[in-house]
Amino acid sequence: MSEKKSGLVAGLDPEEEVTDVVCGESDLKDGEMMEVEVGEHNVLLVRCDGMYSAISNQCTHYGAPLSKGVLSGHRVRCPWHGSCFNVKTGDLEEYPGTDCLPCHKVKVENNKVYVSVKKRIQGQPKRLKWMGARDLGVSHTVMLLGGGAASLMCAETLRQENYGGRIIMVSRDELLPYDKTRLSKVMNAESESLLMRRMDFFHKYDIEVWLKKEALSIDTNKKTVTFDDGLIQCYDQILIATGCRAKGLDCPGADLENVLMLETPEDARCIHYTCMGCRTVVVGTSFIGMEVAAYMIDMASSVTIIGSSELPYQRTLGPEIGKVTMMMLEERGVTFYMNDAVAEVQGENRRIKAVKLKSGLKIEADVLIVGIGVNPNSEFLKGTQINMDSKNYVIVDEYMRTNITDVYCAGDLTCFPLKMAKGQKVSIGHWQIAQAHGRIAALSMLRREVELNSVPFYWTVLLGKTIRYTGYGEGYTELVLKGKFENMKFLALYLKHGEVVAAAGLNVEPAVSVVAERLAEGRVITKAEAESDDLSWLKLPPM
Repeated sequence: MSEKKSGLVAGLDPEEEVTDVVCGESDLKDGEMMEVEVGEHNVLLVRCDGMYSAISNQCTHYGAPLSKGVLSGHRVRCPWHGSCFNVKTGDLEEYPGTDCLPCHKVKVENNKVYVSVKKRIQGQPKRLKWMGARDLGVSHTVMLLGGGAASLMCAETLRQENYGGRIIMVSRDELLPYDKTRLSKVMNAESESLLMRRMDFFHKYDIEVWLKKEALSIDTNKKTVTFDDGLIQCYDQILIATGCRAKGLDCPGADLENVLMLETPEDARCIHYTCMGCRTVVVGTSFIGMEVAAYMIDMASSVTIIGSSELPYQRTLGPEIGKVTMMMLEERGVTFYMNDAVAEVQGENRRIKAVKLKSGLKIEADVLIVGIGVNPNSEFLKGTQINMDSKNYVIVDEYMRTNITDVYCAGDLTCFPLKMAKGQKVSIGHWQIAQAHGRIAALSMLRREVELNSVPFYWTVLLGKTIRYTGYGEGYTELVLKGKFENMKFLALYLKHGEVVAAAGLNVEPAVSVVAERLAEGRVITKAEAESDDLSWLKLPPM
């Protein structure tokens, strides 16, 4: 059943609507949600506190169906990557999504629930949150050093909160902020397709973007930054979000041609095309190394992986999952040399010919891809009073404040207190965490302190299979497994001090998002609950 509400001139009124009866009033209980169709629009209908609300059903990140996610109070969490939205307003409440969702009118009449969708937003599942612009009467300047996710979310949050001062985002890259999570997953992607916002967005909201410019030093007393082109720029408040850079090999031959690292879209495309039909060696068995190796299987003539630990992901996902991922790649012809390291890169006429390992083994190679970790981009802070830890990460509090007034830090460069880990100071290089940092920093700049409460959530893709991870499992002492690794359907629950501190899953959506939501709410998941055969709390059938 459907009816159309229209204005005086059909097809021209921007408020023209399509209205459908989507269910009976008794079909949806309090605290439940369902997917419904209104015209050509996919809608999430929610009943919460006795009231109905309706928002778009596609997550604004990668389009996951929110109806398959987790409803908790007034917010729904995406089953794929953990983005959260307010079901009443459609506003984004947790990253990695960047946009909000449109809301739709709901009416209950004669025990039937009607949802109305404006025709102008049909097929547009995203909504940009209201943002202000520059007020020339405000002389205040916020400078954002770094052109990544943290700086972008800081700039957007400032404008969303109606900050009218000058915003300057400075990046040493030649590109506007882009989705770095896709670099090792879609390596031949054109740069334009990776952009999070286009230049017209920055113009519209008066966010200045300075590209190909790098900070050399900062004077926190004079509140100035000196750049590599000689410019000295004043600021009133500053966000340091310069991130980290890939760590290179420290051995003879490391500077030969075809020794490659992945940092930019250009790097990704170079790796994609250089490895075609070539003997490819990858150093590093964490996320970048394993994803690049898996990506290259059908393109390179051979793929070899060198790892310093016994198994891939040993420090992050643990040896159990490491063993499964290793088997997945071995079944596709990948060769692993673990507990080893590169001693020398051998070449001829400046081009790589072989990789010699510390064990003495020699591997013939045409291309060597290095993914052995990162170093913080904090050299320009040396000589300042900004506190850094022993590894040169910037120390901040739960509001992203450094020890220097009006100096904030966000993203991969930080050492910050993780609330779900009882305030333990950590450095986590996750995309979603950097976004959350940027938002918290912006609110702190505006003296609207909101404590950082994000639970880490990330994912890795190997051979078309996505492993999702949430929490902070470093130092875990027990692992409870649901399902079987060999069946490629499992949920691993990591425990420390008798509580679940992290979870990783493959083909068990939305279980990882359920755990993320519990951790975000501060509700303890006990060992007994983790070990129980009743998986209904995880929204899973018996495994």
